[in-house]
Amino acid sequence: MKVVLFCGGLGVRMREYSETTPKPLVEIGYRPIIWHVMRYYASYGHNEFVLCLGYRGDLVKRYFLNYDECLSNNFVLAQGGRDVHLFNRDIQDWKITFVDTGLHANIGERLRAVERYLDGDDEFMANYTDGLSDLHLPSYLEFFQRSDRVASFVAFRPAQSYHIVSIEESGSVTNIAPVGESETWINGGFFMFKRAIFDYMRDGEELVEQPFHRLIAAQQLMAYRHRGFFACLDTYKEKQLLDDLHARDEMPWAVWRDKTNGPVLPRSG
Repeated sequence: MKVVLFCGGLGVRMREYSETTPKPLVEIGYRPIIWHVMRYYASYGHNEFVLCLGYRGDLVKRYFLNYDECLSNNFVLAQGGRDVHLFNRDIQDWKITFVDTGLHANIGERLRAVERYLDGDDEFMANYTDGLSDLHLPSYLEFFQRSDRVASFVAFRPAQSYHIVSIEESGSVTNIAPVGESETWINGGFFMFKRAIFDYMRDGEELVEQPFHRLIAAQQLMAYRHRGFFACLDTYKEKQLLDDLHARDEMPWAVWRDKTNGPVLPRSG
């Protein structure tokens, strides 16, 4: 199943980086977040990607054109560097389609722009490319296919530092409680769609606004609750939290680490 990745936004809340680096290339450890997202999907066998490029799409292309697998794999170096043998490979079986979807396009416009590159597939996945999770993808896929609806997204709990407040018209507070004790959920951007999603979309519309409300009216939108790990890279503070997890080797989203026990492989040119 193909995976559409929205990676063309300006990343205005990451201004420490966005003036020179598109958000998908902001690094967690020594790899950009887009790599972590793609590695997550590939570990479950979904290794065909369609990248919706926009702001500094040239840098995203250049990253993959100049990709160095030695950075994230053990290897043997011999003959003064002329001979390199990798113990594992990252992306040799990935198929990546790079599509310029416009500098100022919204998510809905970017999705419509890549419809032709889905090769007639009846189902596909999509992701905002700024969130990481330990979500068990096969369970979510089974839920989506069993529901027989047009669209689904994964619902996560918001950050535990927030509090939910109940306020009367006068301004009096009647209740305040940690968000973890409420039934509040957020859209984390892990989508599954049938091809029919495009029947609910119109020119210029944002994906989760008009199209999703049409889906709701037609009872064609489902949410899959996930109570496990989820973290989003929206601010510099959130990047620091993810970097800290990487530094401590506590990366719940790195579901691929128990699946990389392959033979020594020569690195191609």
